[in-house]
Amino acid sequence: MRILVTGSAGFVGRNIVENLKNFRDGKNRTRPGLVVDEIYEYDKDNTPDELDAFCRKADAVIHLAGVNRPKDPREFREGNFGFSSTLLDILKRHHNPCPVILSSSVQATLAGRFAGSEYGLSKRDGEELFFSYAAQTGASVYVYRFPNLVGKFVREGYNSAVGTFCHHIANDLPITVNDPSTRLELLFIDDLMEEIWDALEGHPHRADYPKTGEVIDGIVYDGLTPHFREDGRYCAATVTHKASLGEIVSLLEKFRDEGTFVPDLTEGGFEKKLYSMYISYLPPEKTITDLNMNVDERGSFTELIHTVNAGQVSVNITKPGVTKGLHWHNKKLERFIVVAGKGLIQERRIDSDEVEEYEVSGSRIQSVVQKPGYTHSIRNIGDTDLVTVMWANEIFDPAHPDTFFLPVEK
Repeated sequence: MRILVTGSAGFVGRNIVENLKNFRDGKNRTRPGLVVDEIYEYDKDNTPDELDAFCRKADAVIHLAGVNRPKDPREFREGNFGFSSTLLDILKRHHNPCPVILSSSVQATLAGRFAGSEYGLSKRDGEELFFSYAAQTGASVYVYRFPNLVGKFVREGYNSAVGTFCHHIANDLPITVNDPSTRLELLFIDDLMEEIWDALEGHPHRADYPKTGEVIDGIVYDGLTPHFREDGRYCAATVTHKASLGEIVSLLEKFRDEGTFVPDLTEGGFEKKLYSMYISYLPPEKTITDLNMNVDERGSFTELIHTVNAGQVSVNITKPGVTKGLHWHNKKLERFIVVAGKGLIQERRIDSDEVEEYEVSGSRIQSVVQKPGYTHSIRNIGDTDLVTVMWANEIFDPAHPDTFFLPVEK
């Protein structure tokens, strides 16, 4: 498949192009049905002749080019209607009825706060142009009304408040939130791309936009929310998130202030996605972090990562001949993973005389669980430093350490 991407230098375009390259180059094999042979990138610096050649050869078009913030509102129509008309005219001239995916906006509904929006009007007119084109040519047209688009590469200070907040908070710059209760519907770029891949494979998620106050299956619609149905006129991404500006800023400030503390990473969760987006804005000096190494004559112990609900990860360096541990826990469990050197791990149930022994080394990476109610130790039996990665199912709390000294061998 040869794919033309217009607006390829923009936030969405860059993400789509770079990921299409992964399919083309065989680096992404998650969709065997999506075969990408060539990618044609078109943006404002390309020539009309290049656009003509791309339209002649393309097997699919992802149309992202448009105007978001012109100096003159009249530029909305020129950018969001005029260029689209040119694109479709070239496809018709070449008798190329390939599928076309259009990136429109939820503002095209002209519902709620978008009523009378010049941008929304230009987007709606552009949509109708594509529907007419489909009726004339029989080509498949997938019109997506996207909400607020966010994720890596979104341009701060341009058309994304979330991108601006990420940039400013990551760089310790002041932010202004006029109304923290304002709620946004957010579509993260990776969820958008999954929907685009669905469309390229010929199975987009279709939808309609019920009018404000319309009730379907007990749901009162607001004019902005898609109602998914197989024969819907429009298309929509199935995964979006809603959050207030206050909630978004609160999370971003937590990400900044808690350093190596990893937030809730529930798969598909809003916090996980926002955290990844925020991290992409870190300046070089914040990309590297000094950790607190607890060093003594036995070696060192350094806490690496703390998490919301999955405990902590540490690294323990033990000098030759040194034994560490010699304690037990009531409910805490740990996993010891030796990655360099040679060690002997021992553990004994506190009401037993039987000692379990595990000889481990960096030449064969293994995980040894330290069971609750078992006193345990690790001894360096090699000639070099013993390096052990340690995971505990809870973060160490000095006020409630749940750690009790007890020799392993009686």
